[in-house]
Amino acid sequence: MCEANAYLRKDGQEELFLEKVDRVLPHEEGLLLEDIFGRRKMIKARITELALVEHKIILEKE
Repeated sequence: MCEANAYLRKDGQEELFLEKVDRVLPHEEGLLLEDIFGRRKMIKARITELALVEHKIILEKE
């Protein structure tokens, strides 16, 4: 599997936002993340880091 976990970075700490993310789509309101089960979450944030070997997506709120 190639999915990753998305984390929201706040004050230097990473908080899990969504597990098993399969898709990240740009949206007029921010980013739309979808997991392998079809669950979706919207967040007004930007991607600050993709750690592909670690399967991590790091987000920061705008």
